[in-house]
Amino acid sequence: MKLYFAPNSRAVKIAWLLEELGLSYKIEKFNVGDRALRTPEYYKLHPMGRVPVLEDGKITIYESGAIVQYLLARHGEGRLQPQNNDESFPDYLQWLHYAEGSIMQQVNSLVVETILLPPEKKNDVNVARASKLLKIALINVDSRLEDRDYLAINFSGADIMTGHACFAARRLNLDISEMVNLNQYIDRLLSRPALKRAMSL
Repeated sequence: MKLYFAPNSRAVKIAWLLEELGLSYKIEKFNVGDRALRTPEYYKLHPMGRVPVLEDGKITIYESGAIVQYLLARHGEGRLQPQNNDESFPDYLQWLHYAEGSIMQQVNSLVVETILLPPEKKNDVNVARASKLLKIALINVDSRLEDRDYLAINFSGADIMTGHACFAARRLNLDISEMVNLNQYIDRLLSRPALKRAMSL
């Protein structure tokens, strides 16, 4: 397998999953915004010039949530996800998709407005709205973790997807100090050896 990768991007969670599963893989490393991601050759891999992209034999797949589902279905051997008929399966699916559906859109908006755009182009209304919506999304995760360590029953692909989104959100200087469950959860995930290896690539 080959992973097209950049630090501090969604590709980290794919490397994290590969490490958790103990799968052998090679990386093609970029930085976010590299011109090499905007070449005709790379657009054949990802039509928007982004990471991650996973190649597995003749298969090429580039949507991060789809990659997680693919790896668990094809290579997980029953690990890190409940069986379809398990009572926790609906919760697992919901939290697997919560990252992209409820958190990352706001994270992306804040990254653009507060990091990528020059100050004169920053829109304070957009920043305030994205911050409000992101905080609501994170409060929901905090509430879910009131009586559990992980989003489904055990550590799973849902934690790789939504956990990654949570620690991406925490890096944006949003005040989430009152969300004790969420902060403990993020710290719990960051202590995992597989994630440490993925973040060191």
